[in-house]
Formats: sequence, structure tokens, C-alpha cells
Amino acid sequence: MNNEPIEIPLGKKKILIVLMGGIALVTFGFFIALRPELFVSRLFGITNPQVYVVFGIIAVLFFGAACTLGIKKLFDKTTGLIINSKGIVDNTNASSIGLIEWSDIIEIRKAQVQSTKFLLLIVRNPEVYIQKAKNGLQAKMMRMNMKIYETPITIVSGTLKIKFEELEQMVIENYLRNKT
Repeated sequence: MNNEPIEIPLGKKKILIVLMGGIALVTFGFFIALRPELFVSRLFGITNPQVYVVFGIIAVLFFGAACTLGIKKLFDKTTGLIINSKGIVDNTNASSIGLIEWSDIIEIRKAQVQSTKFLLLIVRNPEVYIQKAKNGLQAKMMRMNMKIYETPITIVSGTLKIKFEELEQMVIENYLRNKT
């Protein structure tokens, strides 16, 4: 049995493509907020211009935050994911908190939102991991994950240089091998 650490780098090309999409959506949000009259009744049949201003501002804030994270990940030199005999060291997304020990994981599930697939690591004591959050926003994201997915820990392959199916197989194989 090979128990050498597996290091999966961040996929800079994937991150760049998502970042470009985010920039386009921020630009579109600005355009909607600044010129709502161009969208009245053409988009969703809503005729109140203030609704479009609010929609545009929300788009700018949300996708602006996503772009900030994308830029940070683009220049991040840290390995995206490390799988070793202790557990998984996660650096894939904004709610990543580092080492998740095999002994804490009780189940691994797969989830999908639209075309994005990700792994859910169900842990014995989720609060321990939420307490590792680096800031309040990260803790809120982890609590939101807890409400939606029954775990604060999600691993996405979208920021990694690996296909989801390969990632899933590696994580499950290593979990079965090291879970004691």
C-alpha cells in the first residue's frame, strides 16, 4: 500500500476562466444598476427600475467578492489539496480550514449544484471545524454549509487541477485506507 502524500495543485486555468466570468457579471451588474431603464420589462417582466438597481448592486457585491477570492486563489502558491495518512489538507475554496483528520470523518457524500460537483465530508464534531474559521465570514459560510448539507466541510474540484471523478475516487480510497 502506497501511503505517500498526494498533492493536487490549484488549477490556475480553471480559476482564470471563472474569474473572467465573474468580471463579466460584475460589469453587467454595474450596467444594470446604472442604466435600469434599459432593462425594464425586458428582463423577467419587472417594470420597477429600482428592482434592477438593487439587482445590479447585489450582483456587483456578490460577484465582486467572488472575483476577489478568484484573484487571491490565482496568486496562491499553496497546494490546493493534500491527501495523506493524517487526513485531507484543504485549500480549495473560501471555507477551507486546513487539515480534516480521517478519524473525524464519518461519511463522504457527493453533491451537485447546477454543473458544480463537490464532496461533503461529514464530520463527528462540526463545531470544532467551524471554530477553526479564520474570520466571521468564513464561519458564516461554514454554518450555512452545515444547514444545507449537514456538514461545514465541502471540497470542490473546480479550483483544482483534477477532474471531480478522480478526486472523489482518491478521497474515498484514502479514507477507507486511513479511517481508523
